[in-house]
Parts: sequence; C-alpha cells; structure tokens
Amino acid sequence: MKLTVQGQAAYAYTGGKPFDATLPCVVFVHGALHDHSVWTLLARWCAHHGYGVLAVDLPGHARSAGAPLTSVEAMGNWVIALLDAARVRRAALVGHSMGSLIALEAAAHAPERVSRLVMVGTAYPMKVSDALLATARERPLQAIEMVNVFSHSTQAAKPAYPGPGSWLHGANRQLMRRVLASQQQTNLFAHDFAVCDAYANGLKAAAQVRCAAHLILGNEDAMTPPKAARELAQALRASVQHLPGGHSLMQEQPDGVLNALRAALGATA
Repeated sequence: MKLTVQGQAAYAYTGGKPFDATLPCVVFVHGALHDHSVWTLLARWCAHHGYGVLAVDLPGHARSAGAPLTSVEAMGNWVIALLDAARVRRAALVGHSMGSLIALEAAAHAPERVSRLVMVGTAYPMKVSDALLATARERPLQAIEMVNVFSHSTQAAKPAYPGPGSWLHGANRQLMRRVLASQQQTNLFAHDFAVCDAYANGLKAAAQVRCAAHLILGNEDAMTPPKAARELAQALRASVQHLPGGHSLMQEQPDGVLNALRAALGATA
C-alpha cells in the first residue's frame, strides 16, 4: 500500500488483505537497517484476525521515498502523520529495536492516538559502541557481519516461521545489505545506529504515554540486554515478557512473539 506522508511516498505492507481504516489498527515499525518484511508473520496474523495492518518502511528505507529522518523524535512524528494519511484515528504501535523508540516517541507525541504500545527488543538508553559506530561509517558490510553475530542466539529457525531449513544469519545479512543498497545518498547503517545512540528523550516520553505498554525481551539479547530496559519498563508501568532468544526475536521466537503480541492486543481469536 502506498501513502503520501509529509509530502513523500511511503510504503506499508497490509498483511495480505486490503487495508480497512474502520478496523482496529496495528502499526509495525522496523528497526535499524530493516524494513517491513521483519513483521510478515505478525502482520499477516493481525490482518487475518480482524485488524487493519500498516507495517511500514521508514522514510528513506526500502520502498519509502525521501531522505531518512534524522532523529527518533522526527520519526515518531512521522508515524502520527502516517495515521493521518491512512485516516486512522487510533492505533496500536509495535516497534522493534530502533522502531520501539520511534513507537514510544509517537505514543508520547499524540497519546490520544495510541491504544497500545508494544516494544520488542528495546532498551533505553540505546547506546552503540564507538567501535561499532566507526565500523558502520567506514565499513558498513563488515558492520553488518558484526551485528548479525550479536543479534542471534541460534543458527536455526523454528519450524513455525519461516520454516525448517531457513538460515537466520543469511536471511538477515541479505535483508540488511538490500536495505543499505536501497539508499544511495546516505549510509543507512551509520545513520540508523547514530539515531539510536543519540536518543535521550526516553524517560520524558514514557511519562507522556497514556496507554498500556508491553515489553517483549530476549533473555539472550546481546544488542539490547533485558537489564537495559528495566528503568523504561518501570517508567511505563509496562508488562514485561521474556523469551529465550536474542535480538532478532521475531525470527528466533516467532510463535512466542506472536503469542505475546496477541496478549498485548487483548486478542482472543
């Protein structure tokens, strides 16, 4: 689905069904150097169980046009503008990693527009080491290899999704390389990691959130370890679910994340 958001073309995957703005809406926001495809299983489940789905590509990423926005705050505002463009009054926001901070900022910017906040693989502050930032700037393909190792706790995909024999490391490597190549004007890897590292408004934003908040964390997450989310969870009065996996939870624990999302949304179907 194509929308015009803040004057630029924006892409949103709708889960295999035409988007219906009259249904309860779920917006999925991807993390650094990713795109909408990380949400395929969750987006399809929601779309086939009574929800309108918008799994977005952020500006300057993959199928969405324009320059990448320079801060979490700007991307949070963009999410609210997306709701306006889709004629959605209120939505649940689901974000992974960088996307979780964007969802948080959107929920703080327009609390009356957000019905649920679900943060997957999150932390605050979401600091990035100087060494990784430098590698992302100077040798982004090498940085992808580094992050791939940090993001996964296993080589093997679970049977449910995407299926037996799938290679998690290889799939994530190719996705990140494809998203990197989609942006010719900006090194998206260095950009996205710098945006995460610079974000300093998390606790102030949490104080503005009015909806129920849910954190889904990987016990073996080396990128955003669970202990790094404790203060944020307390500030949000969030429910927290831990799953046995790393940072790429949607790939390592597809059923676990889906069940946690269903609980967060109050879904019974």
